[in-house]
Amino acid sequence: MPKMLPSVYIVSLGCPKNLVDTELIAGGIISGGLGLSLSPENASVWLINTCAFIPSARSEAEENLLEALEWKKKNPKRKVVLCGCFVQWDASREARSKFPGVDLWLGIDDVPKAAGLISSLFKKTMTPLGSDSQAPPKYLYNHLEPRLQLTLPHYAYIKIADGCKNCCAYCSIPRIRGSLRSRNILSVLAEARNLLDGGAKELILIAQDSSSFGEDRRGRSEIMELLRAFESLAGNYWLRLMYLHPASFPDELVSFIANAKHLIPYIEMPLQHIADPILSSMGRKTDGKRIRDILSSLRKSVPNLAIRTTFMTGFPGESKAHFQELCEFVSEQEFERLGVFSFCPEAGTPAAQLPRQVVLELREERRAQLMELQAKISLKKNKSLVGRSFDVIVDSVEKGAAWGRTYMDAPEIDNLVKILAPPSRRASVRAGSFVRVKIDEADVYDLIATPFDE
Repeated sequence: MPKMLPSVYIVSLGCPKNLVDTELIAGGIISGGLGLSLSPENASVWLINTCAFIPSARSEAEENLLEALEWKKKNPKRKVVLCGCFVQWDASREARSKFPGVDLWLGIDDVPKAAGLISSLFKKTMTPLGSDSQAPPKYLYNHLEPRLQLTLPHYAYIKIADGCKNCCAYCSIPRIRGSLRSRNILSVLAEARNLLDGGAKELILIAQDSSSFGEDRRGRSEIMELLRAFESLAGNYWLRLMYLHPASFPDELVSFIANAKHLIPYIEMPLQHIADPILSSMGRKTDGKRIRDILSSLRKSVPNLAIRTTFMTGFPGESKAHFQELCEFVSEQEFERLGVFSFCPEAGTPAAQLPRQVVLELREERRAQLMELQAKISLKKNKSLVGRSFDVIVDSVEKGAAWGRTYMDAPEIDNLVKILAPPSRRASVRAGSFVRVKIDEADVYDLIATPFDE
């Protein structure tokens, strides 16, 4: 009877950038002759790819790890593997002492070697340790590496760069992920062509800072060259650009997006704050005037533009007046999509040592207040869409209803459209298809629509 190959159950935590690493690990596992399991009970390896950006992410990683270790106790032959940002964050190796039951610790640079190291766990002649280097990671994938797409088939993420050079005062990403490393444009396009040929209808460009793409290789941003190259890439698809930084925002993007064939009028640009003293303390390399100028230019030139942003409340030194300025700015701009985080003092970052720390209760109170303000804006904007028609990409269909997204909505983080199709139209409303709908109802975050007959 042939020997059963080890099978790996994978849990992916954190952002889409981390998901791409998970897809690369999964691709390596398959091409390396191992199996993948949809259930931990049928697996011999439980692999967790982690996030460590903020304390809640690290807590989630530890909760998942404890669950995996309990699973391992039921069978001593089982293996637990921990990957990703949590491993990089744990520079002092405290977690390794805290969780001795983990069989393999894999950092960012171990992603392309993961399958081989996992296989070694089942060989008596070798005890793999994974990378023990405390140096910043340098790994950057390309289109030739095996990758198993784990999103719905009709949309996919393309990570155009990794790491970050901005070193904002509150952020540990440069320490965890390393400095900016940008891919070659031809490699990005080759990956995009493969994904489109495989059925993708929406390609989402991601990085820690998409605006700075190419600066590490060319000394200047190449993001506009990349976007122009996508315009000549044939197919009926949406191109979504995420994670722009206002300090390196390319002014030529304004006229480009207004006339683009594939790049949809959706800008995702975390602004963090608007008060100049706070932006300066954050190390954001920009100011309120520049931010307002960018937004004004975009609004004037790009019809029906959707802007997604995030803000941080309670950064050290944020006064009542600074927060009021932020609230007035949000009211004035009426962003289509907005998220809010309260400041977390990350050990090892300059912001953790700044004076005038804002107490946690006030940080959270301000976050809730800003989200309440945004909820009113979101409801107002959604109600203004009633009666209008939009193309929607359908994500799922179940029990007579379908769920999809307009161009204003990125997967997993933005709003949804519930499509109620009459029996005569249900066959045409398929997952992965574009459907023209008319908006019939609206609530704070979601819409209800029916197929639109022109």
